[in-house]
Amino acid sequence: MARLRRIVLVLCLCALIAPAFAADDVDLALVLVTDVSRSIDDSEFALEKDGYSAAFTSDQVISAIKSGALGSIAVAYVEFASGFEVKTVLDWMVIRDLASARQFVAKLTAAPRSYWGRTAISAGIDHAVGMLAESGFNAARRAIDVCGDGTNNAGREVSAARDDAVAAGITINGLAIINEHPVSWTFAHVQPPGGLQNYYRENVTGGPGSFVLEVRDFKTFGEAMTRKLVAEIAAHAVPPRFAHAAPKGSH
Repeated sequence: MARLRRIVLVLCLCALIAPAFAADDVDLALVLVTDVSRSIDDSEFALEKDGYSAAFTSDQVISAIKSGALGSIAVAYVEFASGFEVKTVLDWMVIRDLASARQFVAKLTAAPRSYWGRTAISAGIDHAVGMLAESGFNAARRAIDVCGDGTNNAGREVSAARDDAVAAGITINGLAIINEHPVSWTFAHVQPPGGLQNYYRENVTGGPGSFVLEVRDFKTFGEAMTRKLVAEIAAHAVPPRFAHAAPKGSH
């Protein structure tokens, strides 16, 4: 009987010491901010959607999610064009396995295109910052993915939006889609001096570990997005309020 009481006591102590992870605790809160301005035609937009679907349901991304400290991420999807054209197409969803990833991409694929205007990357970033502030998730990391094929040509300065996001503890990463056959009226927009990847690096991305990938063909968008998501998800951090309770190296 005494031995049974000791076992019960040990189990109770373990329950008190173990971190009480809740449903709103995630490894990463991520907002996908996607350019749907007029320089991206409908066929290219469809390839973007296909690329997102392939990336989120890939073995690499699912494995990266499951190997996190909590094994889950929260994702939202935003489309933007001009400064007044920004929309939350998919509100927050938690992805922890292939089934939940498929639910996310099914809704993403079914959603119609939102806009065809100019390109206000800054408006997309500002919108995402607001979403992260109000998400309700306790995330070890918060990030914004900006995906587009041109420079900021509407709204406020994109570097100012970037700086405000970084000051709030948010990392912004970029996927620059290189248009190697632009029409004359979009040339300066999609091929700025120094290249679009460099423009993103200097004006759009920022924060700890931020990076820019580029893709030169919409057909390879999914491969690039897969690499991007794995790089973002793979950092195994524990939410600050649990850092003292989780054993070092635990997953």
